[in-house]
Amino acid sequence: MALASLSKVVMGSVAFGVFWILAVFPSVPFLPIGRTAGALLGAVLMIVFHVISADDAYASIDLPILGLLFATMVVGGYLKNAGMFKHLGRLLAWRSQGGRDLMCRVCVVTALSSALFTNDTCCVVLTEFVLELAAERNLPVKPFLLALATSANIGSSATPIGNPQNLVIAFNSKISFISFLLGILPAMLAGMGVNMLMLLCMYWKELEGASPEEVTAGKEMETIEEGRRSPVSVLALKNDDNDAAAAAAEDDAGSMMSENISTKHRWFMQCSEHRRKLFLKSFAYVVTVGMLVAYMLGLNMSWTAITTAIALVVVDFRDAEPCLDKVSYSLLVFFSGMFVTVSGFNKTGLPGAIWNVMAPYSKINHVTGVTVLSVIILLLSNLASNVPTVLLMGDEVAASAATISASAVTRSWLLLAWVSTVAGNLSLLGSAANLIVCEQARRATRNAYDLTFWNHVIFGLPSTLVVTAIGIPLIGKINI
Repeated sequence: MALASLSKVVMGSVAFGVFWILAVFPSVPFLPIGRTAGALLGAVLMIVFHVISADDAYASIDLPILGLLFATMVVGGYLKNAGMFKHLGRLLAWRSQGGRDLMCRVCVVTALSSALFTNDTCCVVLTEFVLELAAERNLPVKPFLLALATSANIGSSATPIGNPQNLVIAFNSKISFISFLLGILPAMLAGMGVNMLMLLCMYWKELEGASPEEVTAGKEMETIEEGRRSPVSVLALKNDDNDAAAAAAEDDAGSMMSENISTKHRWFMQCSEHRRKLFLKSFAYVVTVGMLVAYMLGLNMSWTAITTAIALVVVDFRDAEPCLDKVSYSLLVFFSGMFVTVSGFNKTGLPGAIWNVMAPYSKINHVTGVTVLSVIILLLSNLASNVPTVLLMGDEVAASAATISASAVTRSWLLLAWVSTVAGNLSLLGSAANLIVCEQARRATRNAYDLTFWNHVIFGLPSTLVVTAIGIPLIGKINI
């Protein structure tokens, strides 16, 4: 894309700069309006400055991503009610040998599950749980939040359904699910291990915490579940006091759905309490597995997730408003504003100008070219976000690789997927998963923690560079 007029480039850069500053420093003294309002301000400035038209602004909002994020929040709440993440917590804590061992488990479980549930989903459903788990063991929260965010991004690189940019790449490149998985899996496993080792080295002393003898796994999970004062949801924002009435209500949360259903449906009235609970929990698990199968079959991710969420709402047989109230709508608004702002910045032509200058030096048939290409992807993914970077560079990178060989084209697409995804670990703005972890941790009803930009970048920068470098030689090594 050619550079726009000077005035458009300048005004678009100013609007993007305002968004970037407020996203990084939401409480900046001269304009302490927060990330969400900052994203909306950036979007409005893009339109007011005529960098992007109103119609183009609406078109730039990625509804499938917003729909997927919304639906996963709803599904995550029902899975939490069904006890799925309590069982996951027991798995993480089973025979745990302390904070370091627990750190390794969080990294491995998060990375592997992100490949199937998407990185955003894992961060949505696990952030508050990780806060509780760390608090119960007297462990620092920051290392575990970093482990969650970075491992989710690394793990999501392995499949087309792991994150939105991989979906774009799989669609445009026509690479099959299995070929995509085998092409990136070695790099993902190596990156997961290296990232885990770097976390252990950086926070070795802080991860001592309580010994396994002091806190048993079963007691931990019981305390975590009983300590919640609102219906179990990763997006719980209400501050309930620890009075007897709230505690009693939480004890009855597991049977709440079945009790309401039993008064409205004859079949449930004829079943025992145990069978009603078992049906509701089983249904939540079954439809979630069906959602994953649909993803693997290539069905639309957004509508698949929304369908799953609606199925759970309908079977619940209750007014869905309390559940929908737990959705973080401010996060959805933030992403909407970000899409418009980034689209306007892309229309200035600056990201495209960077590629046009560096393209001759970015051939993937030698080490220097791969290095230059990786640096460009890293920079653009953090300046303009990874999805626009993939949309901008995908065809150009593939066309350049096509002059080398057919196999080079496939490897170029996989390289773009790997680097653009791992680039999300560089800073908080690098990926949606980072922002989800940050916002969910800050808004948690218990053990809230503010993961700042600098807290993240201190670990994220070296981790991104090392993990990216180690994974690149392994891309495309397994072919079918």
